[in-house]
Amino acid sequence: MRHNPIPLSSTNGYDAWQDARIKDLWRVFRIMGEFVEGFETLSEVGPAVSIFGSARTKPDHPDYELGCQVAKALVEKGFGVISGGGPGIMEAANKGAKESGGISVGLNINIPHEQSSNPYIDSDRLVNFEFFFVRKVMFVKYAQGFVVLPGGFGTMDELFEALTLIQTNKSARFPVVLMGIDFWSGLIDWLKNTMAVRGNIHPDDLNLFYLTDDAQDAADHIAKFHEEQAMTPNF
Repeated sequence: MRHNPIPLSSTNGYDAWQDARIKDLWRVFRIMGEFVEGFETLSEVGPAVSIFGSARTKPDHPDYELGCQVAKALVEKGFGVISGGGPGIMEAANKGAKESGGISVGLNINIPHEQSSNPYIDSDRLVNFEFFFVRKVMFVKYAQGFVVLPGGFGTMDELFEALTLIQTNKSARFPVVLMGIDFWSGLIDWLKNTMAVRGNIHPDDLNLFYLTDDAQDAADHIAKFHEEQAMTPNF
């Protein structure tokens, strides 16, 4: 027999539980709507690379300029650029793509008082999301590569989700480039000397990403990866 977790004597509690249930059912349709809009927009973009990094990086920071330069180098290789649509490295990526005449996509997340879209996104290629997990699907599904610059929790979340999908064969293999040797070296040492040594990952998993400080090298690495295979959605 199923037991109701809400005491029957608690009318207010039961009503609140039912209200939440109804809201969840309607939330399914909002989630579906975001998937449809994302799929429709990104399926028309063509080969593109997702660029990640901190929203807090200022335009006068070297990482911002690096984001611009790698976006420009990718456009020269024939790729569009996908960013999270906000400020910082995301803005730098869209700016580099826009200034080079390339496709500039922004997948913005609605966060009250924190993030608004940057002005360098193509007007017909801005998608606004309420749900982080839907947005993350779009980053991975249509990306022919990831370029990850220094960032915070969100950047790490996106990086490790991509590595997990590749590691578990839930996604096609695509190149993941980490830019900023000083920033990433400590993490890579920990992955190598702690995770791999303890057997939590296979040593070969350390080959799932490529480390560089050079924008042209990053773009060359991604382009070379795709020289002998068709570029299609990853799943």
